[in-house]
Amino acid sequence: MEEEVRTKTAERSASTAPHFLRSSHHDLRPVDLWRTRHILRHVIKTFSKLVELLPATEQSKPQIVLLAGEVTPFRNDTDREMPFRQESNFFYLSGCRIPGSYLLLAFQNGTSMENNPSSHLFIPKAELADIMWSVPPPSLEEAAATHDATRVDYPAALPDAIQELVKAFPGALVHTLPTSNLFPTIPSQYTAPFLAGNVHVTEDYLLTALHRARLIKDANEIELIRRANQISSRAHEVVMRVLGQGVRGTIKPGKGAGTERPLLPSEWLIQKEAEAEALFVASCRREGAEHQAYLPIVAASTRASTLHYCCNDREFSWGPVGPNDHKNCNDLAHNHERVLDPQVLLIDAGCEWKCYAADITRTMPVGNGGKFTAEAREIYELVLEMQRLSFEALKPGLHWDAIQFICHRTLVRGFQRLGIFKTPNSPNSGSWNSEESILASGISSAFFPHGVGHSLGMDVHDVPSASKPEKNETIKRIELGHESFYTYLRLRLPLEEGMVVTVEPGIYFSSHLLAPVRDSKHIDQEVLKRYESVGGVRIEDVVLITKDGFENLTTVRSDTEWVEKVCSGEI
Repeated sequence: MEEEVRTKTAERSASTAPHFLRSSHHDLRPVDLWRTRHILRHVIKTFSKLVELLPATEQSKPQIVLLAGEVTPFRNDTDREMPFRQESNFFYLSGCRIPGSYLLLAFQNGTSMENNPSSHLFIPKAELADIMWSVPPPSLEEAAATHDATRVDYPAALPDAIQELVKAFPGALVHTLPTSNLFPTIPSQYTAPFLAGNVHVTEDYLLTALHRARLIKDANEIELIRRANQISSRAHEVVMRVLGQGVRGTIKPGKGAGTERPLLPSEWLIQKEAEAEALFVASCRREGAEHQAYLPIVAASTRASTLHYCCNDREFSWGPVGPNDHKNCNDLAHNHERVLDPQVLLIDAGCEWKCYAADITRTMPVGNGGKFTAEAREIYELVLEMQRLSFEALKPGLHWDAIQFICHRTLVRGFQRLGIFKTPNSPNSGSWNSEESILASGISSAFFPHGVGHSLGMDVHDVPSASKPEKNETIKRIELGHESFYTYLRLRLPLEEGMVVTVEPGIYFSSHLLAPVRDSKHIDQEVLKRYESVGGVRIEDVVLITKDGFENLTTVRSDTEWVEKVCSGEI
């Protein structure tokens, strides 16, 4: 019967979505079918969270959700497509990655719809222009076979479907995402039936409910995140190994780069941030990952102190500097000799797999034969210690603020060992340079200004309103260190089983952040100067909070010995 309804509706409907709303790629491979069979659970979970947010008098009413999917974006004032990526909340509730789609859901507590909410998916109808210019959207029959929806229709049928729901569920509450440029817009022609029926439409609850539902991942989501991290881990290792081949001299530049022939991938040398980024992205694409989860951060030398550096357009630092070096250009590609200054290369990058993200940072040595300098190695191993002690503490029930504090305490202790921070036993120093005094001063925030991690899922900085709610009673029970430690935290909750979070401590020597503390009594400025050329070190893994602790979903190693051996070409 439902198939008959779909077919008849399709025959009498004309598509209202022009071909330029469509993507040139509609992926309906078996992995999507495996994924969408679990969408019903997401719908039920979201409605459950939604009802919890409602006033008691509204909780028994029918609840309707109307969502618009993303459309293919275009470069300003042109007809040239930009990469399409489905809006996360729409994908979470539909499993649909077809541009220009809509979703209509209905639910009611205490009825059969509590466990079997209706899900009506609307996908664009294929037009001749679609077939001529791109891969068209699937037919209704194809979409019905690959999506966990009660019905599948074309958008032209959406107004009638809304009217049917309004008649069937008088007094229903209709929920939409907030009206802003953050979410796809629902055309007025689709909301008009609600207004005509004097139905209450609200955007006050749905986004919060979705964020709370998405905060804890199910087994299927975890597998997609795991896959994204495996692909991204291999991409990080690819960059390290190409650096190592360059050190060993197994890559021979030879002639090329436009003179006789282009250099082949096996002949590439990484001399620039952009080349490292290109290799990372190519490795991900080679394994089927369509998108990066965010703009890659590829920062060499002191640029690694900029947290969200996304320029990725500078050469590595070269030396020694001679009087005529300004006349040299691309020396390695022409068999001339140039020496890389010892420096770090920080790569913060991760791909998406089926709309689920990875987020990994590795800091690797460049120059110096692929080994860290003594100062860079000391900072790198201190960051490793910050992460290791964070890992050891992870478990359900522990407040994330405590992990942040562990990192600051470890940094302070490490800086005191290195002499960057004075100790009570230092010359001209007193008890005001104790560990506790330095922590209370908040000065460590100049070197570790960001949060130790965040929730991760379909978005790399996932579900912000659930991760860091405006009304948060949990942080009143946490009083650790200085308030500046927590300014930029994106997660401020006790950990729960099923959360996926990043653990990404870092240490940075930014001239802007250090300017206010240049005269601090806690800092030995002469010792600090020896470390400032390191720039910055960050190490980031994605972890799943489990019943007894955690599971690291990131597979590329970060221990100092392994990183140096790979980057020097020894292994």
